[in-house]
This record gives sequence, C-alpha cells and structure tokens, in this order.
Amino acid sequence: MTQAANYQVHQVVTDGIDVVQLSDALHGAEVLVAPPVGNMAYRYRNGGEDVLYFPFNSPAELRAKPTFCGVPFLAPWANRLDSEAYWANDKHYLLNPKLGNLRRDAHQNPIHGLLNFSPHWKLVMTGADDQSAWTTSQLDFAIHPDLMAQFPFAHTITMTHRLSGGELLVETALANHSAEPLPVAIGYHPYLCLPGVPRDRWTAHLAARDHVELSELLIPTGKSHPIEFSDPYPLKGAVLDDVFGNLIRDPDGCARFWVEGGGRRITVTYGPKYPVAIAYAPAGHDYMCFEPMAALTNAFNLAHDGGYKELQSVAPGETWQESFRVGLTRL
Repeated sequence: MTQAANYQVHQVVTDGIDVVQLSDALHGAEVLVAPPVGNMAYRYRNGGEDVLYFPFNSPAELRAKPTFCGVPFLAPWANRLDSEAYWANDKHYLLNPKLGNLRRDAHQNPIHGLLNFSPHWKLVMTGADDQSAWTTSQLDFAIHPDLMAQFPFAHTITMTHRLSGGELLVETALANHSAEPLPVAIGYHPYLCLPGVPRDRWTAHLAARDHVELSELLIPTGKSHPIEFSDPYPLKGAVLDDVFGNLIRDPDGCARFWVEGGGRRITVTYGPKYPVAIAYAPAGHDYMCFEPMAALTNAFNLAHDGGYKELQSVAPGETWQESFRVGLTRL
C-alpha cells in the first residue's frame, strides 16, 4: 500500500487477476485497473456511485468473456478500417486474419486495433502524493511478433491512470523506436452510466461544430456539415454512433462532452491532441460513450488518399503524449 494525505494505492489480487486500487478519501472516489486485462480501468466510483458500465463481478469474468465495457484502449488504430489493409508512410500494409488478433465490426471490417484485452501490459509504477494516486503500466509492442506482423512499428506505450480531485485522468505516451514516423490513430471507448436513471431521461452535450458524414458501413466519406443536434440533446429514443470534428475548446484548450440525468453530470474532457469525438449510444443499453480519438475513423487510408490532412505522427526517437479525464458532478 502507498498512502499520502487523502490518496492511497493498493495492489490486490481479485479472482486470480492482479488489480490496482486507487482511492481518494476526500471525494469518496475509487478506481480499479486490471493491467493483465488490457490495462483496463473497469471501475470508477464517485460518492458510492459507479460511473462506468461493467456487467461483471470481477475482471476474471471479463477476461473469460471479453466484452467492451469500462474504459477500453483502442490501438494501434481506433474504430474501423475500410479493408484488411492500410497505408502508412506511403507504404501499403496487409493485415493477416490468420493470426487471430483482429476484431471485426458487423460488416467484417477490422475495428479497434489489437490491444483491447491484451495480457501484455506490465505494471511499472504506482504511487500517491498530496495531489493524486496513480498506476502506470507499459506495453512494449516490438517484442510481440503477432503484433508487429500487423503493425510493424516498434514503439512503447505507457499508460497512467490517475485519480485526482475525484476525477479519473488517463495519460498516454507513445515512444517511437522505429526508423520511420509512427502514425497515431489511437483512442479510448469509456462506457458511462448514470445509475438509477433510465437513459430516456438523459441529455447530452456534444462539444463540436462539425458532424462527419459516414457511409452505410460507418466509414467517413470525406465530407462533414455543421452539427444539427440540439444542445442539450435528449437521448430519449435516440441511437448514436456518430463522429464529430472541429471540437469546441475552452480557454484551457480542452473540449468537454457531458451526459446528464437525475441531478448528476458525467463529463469527459479531451486534451488538445484528441481532435475527434465519437458519441455512441446504442438502442437498448443504459450507457453512453464519449470516445476521445487521436484521428478520424479510417485515418491511415483517408490520409493516403488525400481526404484527411490532420493525421498525427511521432518522429523516430520522439514521444507523443496526451490525456483525457472523466468526472462526476452533482448539480
């Protein structure tokens, strides 16, 4: 256990899974992270209320039946590719479905990368001070042949989950060890819930100016138009799987999306290097996702075709860093 003022860190074993527990006594907040299961934050509790959708009793159940919930990490690409191939640095790379590490959408296109529930994360540090409690894990992409076969860019991913001021902060660093630029199209998919309040009573704030046009396969067409959603937008009867750009930034450079209901508001705050947002609210589920994205869906291929100019990259020997945070406030 590590302890400092209001913050504590505990390393525990839950049903055979190593888990790190972060706690904030002042705000009554807790975060649970399972490094062996995708390094996923699967619980964020604030004031005794669970903010994340997690339909299991333990991370062992999640590992036995991998299901999107909690805060999954999407890399080396988030969302869909339009084929079993992609472009990077003017080279065409073919994916190998026989390796068994591709996830597919309903149209059988590759989706959400290779690391959603990866067991390859290594816990490297935990700590607590007067400002926060945190846990840091790393994944060395280059030492895993099945990953490099699909995405041949040697890099190290460092992810820190930090509990501070009652909020969950997720910090990500990509260190490029390869001899070519590392294209950046990662993202996260936090599943948010407001316990005890039916989703038909939720409203959402979409902090964006542009609504990206998608094909029937949910691939960007290269066009967008001004956002047409009301603000706030009622979720009663609504189904969302929409991509937004040209985010509305506050003076600190961050964009803030929120969902509200029952006198509570969950806010997802995007750092400047997350320029794309996806809002996901499927029918029949009491959760809402605001997904921080480093790039547009299918960014590798759109960038090569000239339809996307904002694809970020990391030069050899350099590191890309960004963060987002999730917080609950009572209104």
